[in-house]
Order: sequence, then C-alpha cells, then structure tokens
Amino acid sequence: MTRSLVALSVVSLLACSAADTPPLSEAADSESTLVVPSPPGVPSDGRPTVVFLGTSLTAGLGLERDADRWPSVLAEMADSAGRPFRLVNAGVSGETSAGGLRRLDWILREPVDVLVLELGANDGLRGQSPEALASNLTEIVRRTRARHPRARIVLAGMEAPPNLGTAYTATFRAVFPAVADAEDVALIPFLLDGVAGVPELNQDDRIHPTAEGHRRIAANAWPTLVETLDSVETAEVDTAAVEAR
Repeated sequence: MTRSLVALSVVSLLACSAADTPPLSEAADSESTLVVPSPPGVPSDGRPTVVFLGTSLTAGLGLERDADRWPSVLAEMADSAGRPFRLVNAGVSGETSAGGLRRLDWILREPVDVLVLELGANDGLRGQSPEALASNLTEIVRRTRARHPRARIVLAGMEAPPNLGTAYTATFRAVFPAVADAEDVALIPFLLDGVAGVPELNQDDRIHPTAEGHRRIAANAWPTLVETLDSVETAEVDTAAVEAR
C-alpha cells in the first residue's frame, strides 16, 4: 500500500512537470530553470564544485525562494558542517535522461568535482525503455569522467508509474543500483523517500514538494553527499602528497 501511494505521487509529480515544461530546446536555454552561477574559466576559490543535473525537483518548481531548493539546502548544510562547496544548479523541469545527456557537454565546461544525477523519473512517466535509461546514465557518468577524471558521481534513484505494470516498474527501479554498481558511483536509493505521498510535504496541488519537503529530500541526500565530499578531500590530499615528493 505504501509503495503504491509513493509511486502514485511520483506519477503526479512527473505529469505536472511535463505539462508545465517548454520543449527541451527551450528549457535548456531558460535562465529561470538552468542556473550556472559563473561562466567557464572562473578561478577556483578552493571549494569543490558540485553540479546538480536534474529535473523539476532540482529546479525547484513552485518554490518562492531559490534557497529552498534541495541543492541549496544541501549547500547550507555543508557550510554548517564545515564542508562548503560551490553549487551549480542545472535542473530543468521535464528533463529526461536523454535530454540531460544532450546538455552534458555544455555543463561540463564548468569545473566538476561532484556530479549529482537526478534524472530518469520522466523517462518512467513516458514508459521509455529502462535499457535506454541505463545507457544514458552510463554515458553521462563516463563522459563526465572523461572530461573530469577526478570527478565523483552521485546517482539519485527514482520510481516509475505503477500503471506501467509490475514488470516494468521493477526493471526501472533496478536500473539505478545496477548503474551505480557497474560504474562505481554513489547511490541515493530513492530521493523522494518520506516525501512522495505525504500531503504536508507537498504543495497545494499535492504534486510538488514544499520547502519543508525539499528539506527532507536534502536530508535523504546528505549522508551520501557528505561521504562523497570527504572522498574528494581525501583525493586532493593524496594528490598533494604525491606532488610534494
């Protein structure tokens, strides 16, 4: 019953995102949904750069303040924990894994220390092939590492609509841990855990998370992200030690 309620909420979220979204070519050019705080070539200030590539959840659809989006909440949490990072929000409402892959080369012009992938939910809404989803996510990971060999990747798991059948939803769900295992990336099992299907954590339309819902999403992602940030710091220390020899 709980899984059905969660999955139904995911369906509603995705349907509204798709309905409110311009074509991908327009969305990718929209300054209101694609936020890159500085142009390529800006010198690093010492903080790792964390890029969030995602959908309406990352874009913060329906929120009044950018600061309430879950990537921004994570940045605030990281500051408080003494692990500050430079945030790049590359969320676009209605985005699919294929759309994210098409935008990737442009995004990778930025420095990337950590890439957080919140893609795939809209693939599920449209009943697209889980195999194609896995291929797109894998290509995003590999292309990112080719451009930024030291980059760490975090993959956020999502759920597919239940009306597509148990076989499809099970296959879809399995894509995320399979890609994470095969490509050695960190996994957030289900980004909307504890948020999807909870009325008080969603806006009046019961579709898009409220500011409090985004804080819960950030809490879901925090353990994985902080561990990933720690691994970035460890790699930097190891590199500095080698260069000092």
